[in-house]
Amino acid sequence: MKVLIVAQQLRRRVPGGIGTYVRGLTMGLRALDGGRDVTLWASAVRGGAGRGGDDDPLASLGRVRTSSLPAPLLTRAWDVGFAGAPPGFDVLHATSLAVPPPRGTPATVLVHDVAFRHVPEAYPRRGRRWHEAALRRAIRRARLLAVPSPETAEDLLAAGAPTESVCVLTNPYGCDHLAPADAAATSGLLARLGVDGEYLLTVSTLEPRKNLQRLVGAYRAARPRLPEPWPLVVVGPSGWGHELAPEAGVVLAGPVPGAALAGLYGRARLVAYVPLLEGFGLPAVEAMYACAPVVASPMPSTGGAAFEVDPRDVDAIADALVAVAGQEGVRSQLVTAGVLRSSELTWEAAARRHVELWSEVVGS
Repeated sequence: MKVLIVAQQLRRRVPGGIGTYVRGLTMGLRALDGGRDVTLWASAVRGGAGRGGDDDPLASLGRVRTSSLPAPLLTRAWDVGFAGAPPGFDVLHATSLAVPPPRGTPATVLVHDVAFRHVPEAYPRRGRRWHEAALRRAIRRARLLAVPSPETAEDLLAAGAPTESVCVLTNPYGCDHLAPADAAATSGLLARLGVDGEYLLTVSTLEPRKNLQRLVGAYRAARPRLPEPWPLVVVGPSGWGHELAPEAGVVLAGPVPGAALAGLYGRARLVAYVPLLEGFGLPAVEAMYACAPVVASPMPSTGGAAFEVDPRDVDAIADALVAVAGQEGVRSQLVTAGVLRSSELTWEAAARRHVELWSEVVGS
């Protein structure tokens, strides 16, 4: 079975969680069978580099097929029905709502969430319009729409997707992509940030949906009640429409590479991840994988292993920060539960579920 995976997200300035999904899924497929029947498809890189050769950042993931169109022209072409899937593949798998015209190849897509419908205020107007149109195209173009939760399945049905085309793909993600912690890199990073000792941590793209303003407000309220005034370290690239003003105790670290990130997770007093809505929630289980206790809003990834809070309730978030950071018994229970939960989420197992999905489509 020859599979073409849309990897265009990895050409974006901020690949985000979908970029992690593309990398992790490819890693899992390679573990299953060497990835010999998998090809990644993306736009060319400006300047002539990245046409599937050794200079292409995607080449380390496996076989790459590139379009002659650069980003963002390729996704715009997909939107209007051009630059469809090349021939010679049994399945086209879209990794986001940017579903290319299949051109006769059976298509599947993983719809991570439809948060733009639930929290429209967290998206720019243009972004909401694109997502709504992209969802309609995905429903038309994909033979099977996979989702990570029953809630997202209900959202697709409400959007007009045929019942027979919607499939809940349990645990379609993994968390074992984290590089082993690099103690020296982590210590060096913390020293550069001026962080000495323990800290609270949050990891996400800095954008409205991630709810960082409320988290920082909760931290501001919680800080005087903590056993020590531990800083809140904020890790992640800037997205859109979001600026955090400097204030006491809040340390903006920016993007952090994998080995240092694993170390940051492991040394944190706790990890807080409280987005307004999340289709799965990879940062929460990354933290669990690194043996950190987690405070999180309700999301499928945590499986009951986090201290759950209402993401719109600043007081509740503050109380959770105090309860988890200040009580060793609570921290220990959350670490144990988190390690057990994260052990269920491997990319090899996720890849196997995807292969079963594709086999169903090819055989239908």
